[in-house]
Amino acid sequence: MNGEINISDIKQAYFVGIGGIGMSALARFFKARGVAVSGYDKTSTALTDTLVSEGIDVHFDDEPNHIPSDVDVFIYTPAIPSDNKVINACRQSGKPLLKRSDLLQIVSKGTYNICIAGTHGKTTISTMVAHVLRDSGFGCNAFLGGIASNYGTNFWSSSNQVCVIEADEYDRSFLKLFPNVICITAMDPDHLDIYGTAEEMEESFILFTQNLKENGLLISRKGLSRENELHGDLHLTYQLQNETADIHTVGLKVEQGSYRFDVKGTGWLIHDITLHMGGLHNVENSLVAISIAKHLGIDDDKIRNAVASFNGVKRRFEYIVRNEEHVYIDDYAHHPEELKALISGVRSLYPSQKITILFQPHLFTRTRDLADGFAESLDMADEVYLLPIYPARELPIEGVNSSMIASRMKRKATLISKEDMLKVIGEQKPSLFVTAGAGDVDKMINEIKVLMS
Repeated sequence: MNGEINISDIKQAYFVGIGGIGMSALARFFKARGVAVSGYDKTSTALTDTLVSEGIDVHFDDEPNHIPSDVDVFIYTPAIPSDNKVINACRQSGKPLLKRSDLLQIVSKGTYNICIAGTHGKTTISTMVAHVLRDSGFGCNAFLGGIASNYGTNFWSSSNQVCVIEADEYDRSFLKLFPNVICITAMDPDHLDIYGTAEEMEESFILFTQNLKENGLLISRKGLSRENELHGDLHLTYQLQNETADIHTVGLKVEQGSYRFDVKGTGWLIHDITLHMGGLHNVENSLVAISIAKHLGIDDDKIRNAVASFNGVKRRFEYIVRNEEHVYIDDYAHHPEELKALISGVRSLYPSQKITILFQPHLFTRTRDLADGFAESLDMADEVYLLPIYPARELPIEGVNSSMIASRMKRKATLISKEDMLKVIGEQKPSLFVTAGAGDVDKMINEIKVLMS
C-alpha cells in the first residue's frame, strides 16, 4: 500500500490520535504543504488547542460522522483501542490507512535522515540537533517528540532536504526508517509489553542500525550492552566525562546555574560551550548535537552560538518557577534511568537544597516490570510523593499500583491525590519542587506555579 501513495497527490488527510506528540508533527507537516488536515483525539489538551488555532479541525467524540467525505489518507497511532468507532470507520472506508511510522517512512524517503533513538534522551537530543541545524542556517525538517521552547512547535520545514527524526522504538516503528546518521542513547528495558524480554528489545536496536545507509555515522553512548553488535561504517561513542569515549567534555563546571565546558571529539576540540538547560544528562545530550553538527561541517562559532541559545524542550528539565525563594522544575521522566538523571541533575545545580518530588507512574506494565528501579531512583530525592498510576492505553492489572514502588523504597513515600498535593504545596511551599511523569501530571503545572510564585 505504501508504494501506491504519493505525498504530492494528498489533498485531505485525517489523523486518528492527532493530539499525540508524534502524530501532531505529521499533521503540521501536511498543513504546511497546503493539505486540508483534520482528526480525532480522546481528550482536549493544550496541544490540540494549538492545532485548532493553526486551522486544523479536531473533534473529541468517538463518532465517525465527523470524518470528511473526501479523505485521501488516514493516519493512526497504535495506541488507539481496537473498539474505537472512528478507527473502524477508517478501516472500512477503503482508503489508505497508515500507521504514523508508515507515513514517516514515506515522508523521509529520499532525504538525508538524522535519526535519534534510545529509551530515553531522544526527544531532547533530536530537538537540540534540529535547533543547531536551524539556528546555524544549515536548515532541516524536524519531526520531534516534544515542543521546542525556542519555536513553540514539534515540527518545522526547510528547503534543505535533511530530516531530523525522533526514532521511536515502541511497536518497532523505527525499523521502517533508513537513516544516514543514527544516535542510540540507551537500550534499557522498556515496552516489555511489546518486546517480551530486554534481549528482544536490544535486538531491535541492532536491527535498526542495519538500516544505516552506506558510509553512515553511528553515535552511541559508551557502555551500551551489546554495543559491539551495532552496525555503522563510522561508529563513535560519547559519554559525559569518560576520556575513553570518542566524544566527551573537558573542564566541565557550573556557573550561575548554567554549564560551561569544552568538547573533545575524534580529531577536534571546541572550546567554551555554554548550555543554559539544567541537568548533567543534558550536557551529555549536547555532545551528540555538537558531534553531528561537526560531521555536517557546521562552523564552530555557529555551533557555540546555537547551543548557548537553546532554550530546551517543554517538560524536559523545564523551569516553571525560578526566583530567589522557589525553584519548580517539571520533567517528562517516566523510566527509572530518566528519574535518576533528573534527580542527579537537580542535585548538581542545587547541592544543598532539599528536593521534593511528585511522581506519576505511567502504565501498569511499566510499573510492574520496573518497580525496583523506580524505588531506587526516587530514593535519591529527599521527599517523595506518588500519584496513582496513569493508565494511558492499558487496563488495570490486579495488585499493580503506586504502592508497589513505595513499598520498595528505603525512604518513606507518600501516596497522594492531585487535590491533596496542591494543598500540601500551598501549606508548605517547598523551596525546590519537581514534578515528573508522562501522564497528565502536567495539568497541575499552572496551579502549582501560582502557589509557588
